[in-house]
Amino acid sequence: MYRKSVLKNGLRVVSHEIKERDSVSVGIWCGTGGRFESDEIKGAAHFLEHILFKGSRKYSCDEIKMQIEGVGGSLNAFTSEEQTCYLAKVPALHVSKTFDVLADMVFCPRISHEDVEKERGVILEEIKMYHDLPQYFVVEELERLMWPDHPLGKGLAGTADSVSQLTDQKLKDFHTTQYIPNNIVLSACGNISHQALVDLARKKTSAFGPGTFRPAEPFHSSGEGDRMIFHHRPIEQMHLALGMPGMDHFDPGRYALNLLNVVVGGNMSSRLFDEVREKRGLAYSIYSSAKSLADTGLFVIRAGVENTRITQTLEVVLQELDKICRDGITPSEFKRAKKYLTGQLLLGLEDTMEHMLWIGESTMIRDRIRTLDEVMEAIKKVRIDDVRKAAQRVFQPQEMRLAVVGPIKPEQERQIRSLMG
Repeated sequence: MYRKSVLKNGLRVVSHEIKERDSVSVGIWCGTGGRFESDEIKGAAHFLEHILFKGSRKYSCDEIKMQIEGVGGSLNAFTSEEQTCYLAKVPALHVSKTFDVLADMVFCPRISHEDVEKERGVILEEIKMYHDLPQYFVVEELERLMWPDHPLGKGLAGTADSVSQLTDQKLKDFHTTQYIPNNIVLSACGNISHQALVDLARKKTSAFGPGTFRPAEPFHSSGEGDRMIFHHRPIEQMHLALGMPGMDHFDPGRYALNLLNVVVGGNMSSRLFDEVREKRGLAYSIYSSAKSLADTGLFVIRAGVENTRITQTLEVVLQELDKICRDGITPSEFKRAKKYLTGQLLLGLEDTMEHMLWIGESTMIRDRIRTLDEVMEAIKKVRIDDVRKAAQRVFQPQEMRLAVVGPIKPEQERQIRSLMG
């Protein structure tokens, strides 16, 4: 079902051919992101992602967009903590030109002083925007508590100070050390053969040799640092983010944790949605999520709460977490969580874009592609008691961190500190 080739320069090519599709989704992944940056260049990976759309050796900014959008395709990119991806979905007839555009952006960007100065203002406004949105700002503050004094806790976009100091030369240096063939994966899904994809990659990238890329700074928890942070803002709603260390990409307990996430706050049937919103009307929005990275992870619960009821909401959340640690989950919850998780996987992989992301990310993380059957079997093997053990491992009160943004009053802060212990 999946095929993989490695070119002489180390570039990995992975594909899934689906002949009955009319589209092809293509992604060029670079194994770099926010955690690969020192304080002096914080925000460089995200800044560089923006700059690559400004022009390359062969294509101007307008031509990059027109070559793909002009044939009905879509073009995008994203930067995460450990990866940056440039992606497009186009009618299969136009995949060759689309790859040429993406590859020229990635390998031969035009990083000009003029473009960097223009885009700096855009990124500074982006930072302000997220700072002004409490539902995003509260998570950024939580991550600062979870990963203190580490690139993971310092924001993907960087700060106003760090972005202001990024020059075109610093971005060129970051590109030179990170965007090298042996740190890159090309993934594609849809109506394209693997050999055709390999031929495109070899023709475009054979002139670029492998190199030595900057490794990520490992994270080692000291257990020290602040456990809570409160930001007073005169807004209409209180926003909280409760976090605790999760599991990394390679942890054998991650499948049990994913099932636990579904039960806790992964959908509208979850415990927190039912207890906090449906039964008590304390919040409009409440959910949980689990993030895995190479050597660490994060389990987070987020909620937007009526201002006077934040203490009550947090108390209910902590009670539910404690209840799961003590009693586990019910057989019906366990069955529903498995069906939901496997069903979401099946539905997602029907789309060529989602499937391209699946095989590309898997190759970047593990240097191999996890098959759907492999993941389904791993989920099937999880026992109900494994979920309780995952909860006991993750939901440890002394490891919990809390960020709150809103019109918090001194009495509420005292009550919350007392609840958190």
